[in-house]
Amino acid sequence: QVQLMESGGELVRAGGSLRLSCTASGLIFSDQRMAWFRQGPGQGRELVAVISRNGGNTLYAASVKGRFTISRDNSKNTVYLQMNRLKPKDTAVYYCYAALDKNYWGKGIQVTVSS
Repeated sequence: QVQLMESGGELVRAGGSLRLSCTASGLIFSDQRMAWFRQGPGQGRELVAVISRNGGNTLYAASVKGRFTISRDNSKNTVYLQMNRLKPKDTAVYYCYAALDKNYWGKGIQVTVSS
């Protein structure tokens, strides 16, 4: 059974930093591209960042490029999202995602950025 568990979300002031973690189980982690999505209040779910199987390639939404960094540690079955220079508009529930035979999502974790 595939499980994705996020951690690291909290309330932070604008300009601050946070690191989210997502630990996966029930899959061969190193075989999977991994991604982070987010869903802000009253908004649809949007892609934030994607990382390739070995971490050599990444892709970012324009709204976070240059501020966020996605990375992974295959020895720990964990993908990270380092978020710097946070803005109030980054406030959202952040979800870890993996696409295998079907789409798998974590339960999500709240990140709140105060102005």
